[in-house]
Amino acid sequence: MKAILIDSYELAPDVRNFVFRVPEVETLHFKPGQFVSFTESLEGKKITRPYSIASLPDGNQFELCLNLVKEGIFSPWLFAMEPGDSVEMSAPLGFFVVRNPTKEALFIATGTGIAPFRGMVPDYLSHPQAHQLTLLFGIRYENSIYYRKEFEDLARRHSKFRFWPTLSRPEPSWTDRTGHVQVHLMEAIGDRRDLDIYICGLKAMVDDVRAILKAMGFDRKQIIFEKYD
Repeated sequence: MKAILIDSYELAPDVRNFVFRVPEVETLHFKPGQFVSFTESLEGKKITRPYSIASLPDGNQFELCLNLVKEGIFSPWLFAMEPGDSVEMSAPLGFFVVRNPTKEALFIATGTGIAPFRGMVPDYLSHPQAHQLTLLFGIRYENSIYYRKEFEDLARRHSKFRFWPTLSRPEPSWTDRTGHVQVHLMEAIGDRRDLDIYICGLKAMVDDVRAILKAMGFDRKQIIFEKYD
């Protein structure tokens, strides 16, 4: 299949939201949280990269949240795309999806690991028997809280949803949570051990959070994760 770029816009320095359309299908079927793989011949090599879908199903359109790896090959090429340009893509795949929306959950993301949760949060909240959901999002700076307004709007509309950004490099004016996501696990979980916990971000964070959760008594089946490196 071909994905044609419709639009892209900056979320923060070197981070963009991309909107693609797949003209070969009327509806692109996927579950929020799944990914697509892009393939392109660059510098004499055929390169394939997987990217989490950062949107809900919407006809034959989908969105991605990508950061520019300046020393990389694929992301600079994507960032240079213009509307109308296309890239070869796979059908959506992946198991990082909401398993049980009737069970209380904690979503943990850092950086562009927020991408799959942009679709998973409203998907979870749309279930009539949805329980409490907390999204703990670690980022460096306040101006880099990707999709902040969307998540804040969801929190206002859904009493069962809590959006907790935490900044590792806050300005003095920031009065909310600070530090890495690991610092706020106990606040989010408390004495509960019956939650499902979904984690997405770089390997070091994911592995660290998984180790903390296992030490707290969580079963590995309760911990669903995706690593971005």
